[in-house]
Amino acid sequence: MIAAVRLEERHGSHRTKGTGILSGPRDPEDDVMDTRVLLAGATGAIGKRLIPLLLQGGSVVFGTTRSAARAADLRRRGIEPIVVDVFDATRLTRAVLEVAPAVVIHQLTDLALIHDPKRLPEALTRNARLRAEGTQNLVGAALAAGVRRFIAQSIAWVYAPGPEPHTEEDPLNLDATGTAAITVGGVMALEHAVVTAPRLEGIVLRYGWLYGPGTGTVVAAGSPPLHVDAAALAAWLATDRGTPGVYNIADPSPLVSVQKAQRELGWDPSFRLQESAASG
Repeated sequence: MIAAVRLEERHGSHRTKGTGILSGPRDPEDDVMDTRVLLAGATGAIGKRLIPLLLQGGSVVFGTTRSAARAADLRRRGIEPIVVDVFDATRLTRAVLEVAPAVVIHQLTDLALIHDPKRLPEALTRNARLRAEGTQNLVGAALAAGVRRFIAQSIAWVYAPGPEPHTEEDPLNLDATGTAAITVGGVMALEHAVVTAPRLEGIVLRYGWLYGPGTGTVVAAGSPPLHVDAAALAAWLATDRGTPGVYNIADPSPLVSVQKAQRELGWDPSFRLQESAASG
């Protein structure tokens, strides 16, 4: 199990083990043990920002991709690539068994068609299928391999109408219609699979709308917004912090409360990676 990594603020800077990623001097008392982590969706926007955090924290990282062409990039970033399709449950389970990770981080999405208005229903259906069937396959593989902790990304903008800011206990919008209903259905399937899996410490991170490097927008957009680096930080912290359950992860806003993540994970929404470290 990874020793708890200090993430302290001193004169407005962060401090943790290692140098070059988080500003501030190395704390000689930080002692992070190597832990095997499987990062599903390692080539995505969050995955790329998460890799340097995991490596600096002492983890041995394996990253999945569906594309053999992207394997070389993952090696360049310092992790071992695994070319596998999450919908191929047999091969996926075999791969997870071979890696034998302590932690699985699920950052998989299927958003290739999301920017084509004519194909939006298809895009949302594909992403919902990944959240439902893909997550179930990944959870099953994790259980077979004896994984300790399973962390999955969800979204923070599908709460049912009601008093704001929404906390994690508030209901999701089960009355959604049209394309929104497709999204809510996928989210519910993902979250249920993660938090109810036996023998797994299941953690769901409900992310806001992403902005920053690799997301297609450099400024905050959507309600609530979330910088991609802060999203990666939450996943990294959750590898060894927080009780199982759901956490809102978003920029401070009147829409959702992030107090639980700040309290239990020590999460800071203002966190940003140094670009030299993020580029590998």
